[in-house]
Amino acid sequence: MLLSGAVLACLTVLAGMALLGLSGWFISATAIAGLSAVTAFAFDVFMPSSGIRLFTLLRTFARFGERLVSHDATLAVLADLRVRLFRGWAAPQAARKLALRPSSLLYRLTGDIDALDSLYLRLLIPLGAASVATLAAVITLAMIKVELGIAVFLAMALTSLLILQRTCTAALRPARLRAHAVESLRSGTADLVAGQSELLLANRLGAQCQHIERIDARLATYDDQLHRIDTRAVLGFGLLSHLLQATTLLVCGWLVVNQVIALPVAVLAILVTLGMSEPLAALRRGALELGRTTLAASRLGPQLSNRDDWRKLPSVTEKGSNAFILDNISARYEGSSNDCLHGIDMQSQHGERIALIGASGAGKSSLLALLTGELSSRCGSFQIATHGWLTQRTELFQDSLRDNLRLANATASDEQLWQALEIAGLANSIADWPHGLDTLLGEGGIGLSGGQARRLALARLLLRKASVWLLDEPTDGLDALTANDVLNRLDEYGREHTWLLATHLRREARLAERLIQIEHGRITADHQRGSRDYDELLRSLRDD
Repeated sequence: MLLSGAVLACLTVLAGMALLGLSGWFISATAIAGLSAVTAFAFDVFMPSSGIRLFTLLRTFARFGERLVSHDATLAVLADLRVRLFRGWAAPQAARKLALRPSSLLYRLTGDIDALDSLYLRLLIPLGAASVATLAAVITLAMIKVELGIAVFLAMALTSLLILQRTCTAALRPARLRAHAVESLRSGTADLVAGQSELLLANRLGAQCQHIERIDARLATYDDQLHRIDTRAVLGFGLLSHLLQATTLLVCGWLVVNQVIALPVAVLAILVTLGMSEPLAALRRGALELGRTTLAASRLGPQLSNRDDWRKLPSVTEKGSNAFILDNISARYEGSSNDCLHGIDMQSQHGERIALIGASGAGKSSLLALLTGELSSRCGSFQIATHGWLTQRTELFQDSLRDNLRLANATASDEQLWQALEIAGLANSIADWPHGLDTLLGEGGIGLSGGQARRLALARLLLRKASVWLLDEPTDGLDALTANDVLNRLDEYGREHTWLLATHLRREARLAERLIQIEHGRITADHQRGSRDYDELLRSLRDD
């Protein structure tokens, strides 16, 4: 479709030039033929008029087809790029980067992807159309006078390349700076809207507004620079067009005077030269935006080029004896100089329940992140069966309850959704709502309380067909009565699942068959249910 759009663009330009040239020839030839009765009766008006109608229809339909095909193809490519980019952010180790830089990555998904359409619509298509138009015009002029065709070609090619080169060079830096300014403006405005309460409490609201004003002033400066460059390019192409027309007019006038060519042929040559200039002028828009386009390509290229090389987590068979195995694992977060996990050795049988206990920052969540691929191991190895992860942070989207649940299982029926909600202790509440599963949530799950959002995330985990549950404080934010009800339901439903539960609460840890204590990223204790050490560790935990 991209190639078809380019071909239709070239066909449109050729049809337009042919229509303009043939119309001029026909009008002048008809006027001359009408000077005498003999030539008037002998002149064939039907063939040229049929050609004019043909080129008119061809130009109209080719233009419509070019707009339809080229834009449809461009939008399809951009949509595919957005899907690939978003899939890249769903890959292991990408969620943390997305959480740290949401506004800049959102700009990658919107502004940078949109900037790539200039590469095809404003650069490649106009370049192809201008090349075809120049070639057709030069051939036409060369058939009239070889020297004229060569002169027009050299003047057109050299001058156009010079104008485009200077436009690209001059616009490269302000176009890139403008792209950076637009991103900063969007990021700053989003921070102002989303964080106005925090900014007000910190007495930074006015400073943030002034920061946005300064960015907007820089943006206006870059817009002014690009406008001046565009004006110079328009002036350059305008002078070139008028110079070529004047030259063609003088040469053709001299040829007519010396009876080398007829007057209608001279009119055709002049109008063909006029039609040749239009597609060349369209290239200036692409030259102006080349800096923005290349900046977007350099940002997106690395993220789009390796999407088929996602690192897959080493897995163990579901029928084996172990659900997961960690062998002398040490790991650290990107940018850190110290390990957060040190020499972790641990394994679990299928159906076993293990609770990771320890103070905040001891390494419990880091161990879960390692098993899901969100944290890379520096040394050692691990394997894990199919798993689902309930993180401390509840991620919900501005969508219906049904679609938020189906993120875990796109083919889940409503019956399965209600079953998961029942186990999570949320079914009765949602059943009382007027729209039930069709209830729309706001951004980040607005419309739900913290406890309801937590239980909805838990229900989503239950819909995922995974033999291993990685649970990070699953009842955090729930009152004791609701939490105990949810844990009792999980206890019954999860009998055939393997649990790895990070917790500091006694009510959660008591469901585990093993308690593993982690301190400063190291396993310091591992006790089975029924032992005195197990009971002592369990009693040391909080009871709420």
